[in-house]
Amino acid sequence: MFAVVNIGSQQFKVAKGDKFDVKKLQEEEGKKVVFDQVYLVNDGKKVKIGTPLVSGATVEAKVLAQKKDDKITVFKMKPKKRYQITRGHRTHLTEIEITDIKVKAAPKKEKKSE
Repeated sequence: MFAVVNIGSQQFKVAKGDKFDVKKLQEEEGKKVVFDQVYLVNDGKKVKIGTPLVSGATVEAKVLAQKKDDKITVFKMKPKKRYQITRGHRTHLTEIEITDIKVKAAPKKEKKSE
């Protein structure tokens, strides 16, 4: 079973047990996070595609760590002007593990009899 979910304005294809890094979330380590912006769910038999979201679908994850990415160095230089500057930054990331993908059954519509 897998799903396509929106996490931090990025789309990820996730399955149960996946571990990956996302943009920094404001949750503490060990806490559970629920993502409800699910665009697609595939359970092996049926594929549910949302318009734009699948109603009743959620993805649960556990926050494993808050960390920083590798340093990125930015070097600027203007030749013949005696200008050069070196700067860098490290992006803040959150490592998460997908624990569960849930889909609630949609309520059945009753036919009106005349």
